[in-house]
Amino acid sequence: MKDLLGLMGKAKEMQAKFQAMQEEIASLEATGQAGGGLVEVTISGKFEMKALKIDPSLFKEDDVEILEDLIIAAHNDAKTKVEATMQEKTKALTAGLPIPPGMKLPF
Repeated sequence: MKDLLGLMGKAKEMQAKFQAMQEEIASLEATGQAGGGLVEVTISGKFEMKALKIDPSLFKEDDVEILEDLIIAAHNDAKTKVEATMQEKTKALTAGLPIPPGMKLPF
């Protein structure tokens, strides 16, 4: 019975830690670059685009497709950075817990 109460207490504690971590991640921002910094995209921890910077040298009619590709690449770079930070924070929080491989947290 003591073990069950202790386990329930730890579960509540973990839930509070996960909620705090989710709030921290939501306020996180990451900037991705493409084209050697010609295009920069900043996104939040919720993957919402916050800022877009485009070097004026890319504003040519015949370079529209290149610009579109660079924006997508910069966004994906920023997304990868946010996901890596989320993974680091989750790993630190769940250290020592028997969580199955491939299980993504927070839920």
